[in-house]
Amino acid sequence: MSSSKAVLANATIREYRDLIRNHDDEFIKQMPKVEMHVHIEGTMTPELRWPLAVRHRIPIPNPRTGKYCRDLSELKGLYDLLDDLEQGGVEGGMLRFFELYYGGFDVLRDEEDFYLLAMNYFQRAAKMNIRYCEPFFDPQGHTRRGVQSQWIMCFLRDMSPESAMSHYIDALPYRDMIVGIGLDSLETDRPPLLFEDVFQRAREDGFKITCHCDVGAKDSLRHIAQVIDQLGGTGADRIDHGLHAADDPSLLARVKEKGLGMTICPWGYLCYSGETQILERIRIIHDAGIQIAIGSDDPAYMEDIWLTNSLYMLRELCNFTDDDFVALQREILAELQEYQKQAL
Repeated sequence: MSSSKAVLANATIREYRDLIRNHDDEFIKQMPKVEMHVHIEGTMTPELRWPLAVRHRIPIPNPRTGKYCRDLSELKGLYDLLDDLEQGGVEGGMLRFFELYYGGFDVLRDEEDFYLLAMNYFQRAAKMNIRYCEPFFDPQGHTRRGVQSQWIMCFLRDMSPESAMSHYIDALPYRDMIVGIGLDSLETDRPPLLFEDVFQRAREDGFKITCHCDVGAKDSLRHIAQVIDQLGGTGADRIDHGLHAADDPSLLARVKEKGLGMTICPWGYLCYSGETQILERIRIIHDAGIQIAIGSDDPAYMEDIWLTNSLYMLRELCNFTDDDFVALQREILAELQEYQKQAL
């Protein structure tokens, strides 16, 4: 891969956003799909967050004005993170993303709120012809509310390993609703092996394990190597993101050798870094024969780009064909349990 680093102008990224947001690709729209990388909290649209905030009488801060949002229109303006990227660069944009993302947790106060959040995503997923999904959830962001959650349980890197273990133990009575254990949030100086005890326990208890290795993160290659070969004693069952594996042929070879899948969320990478190498890396990983599952990550906070939009992005910018898309879905289906295949 080329060592030169070309960065797209913000205006060009906006053009790409508009292109893929407004696509009318019938093949992609009608194709049955699986989504393996979406954070349920990341589907909190302004249209849902505003009425929840009003119902619970929770003011929503506007960091751009130092005051509170006055209406839905003002809140929707905060969701245009390309403005923050243009003014504060990648670091400033990422900080604003996490500020907005975790701020959305505040309006999730009771079971009905979580129900509305989940149904908002599932209704949209049905319209996109998504037949199966495994959303992430972040229990440490909600336990103070006393609400139970499910799906892929992700621990927050910016909280302690002890907190992760405590939440893991608390969740064990509901293990039949949890399909895997993961790790996400800010990665700087928080390597995967810092949480090895809880991953070892999860592996011993029979859970599948995964871990986010974010694009552009400090020590990304070292973290990817830990996930491949060491996490949980023998390495994870898949890697979330991990795009920098394309920069190291030996790491890429290990991913393929161990048969690890990777979840790839292309729009988020391009949106936040602007690097044209993002597109090249995705193609390298795919052409290496590694199983990848395309996801939307946190679509409500990423310029309203959902799974069908992300797939169209691959067609337009990475030259993916109809055959490529069918192969991607078939590879994912092959990994599902038999009862899941029958349901589909």
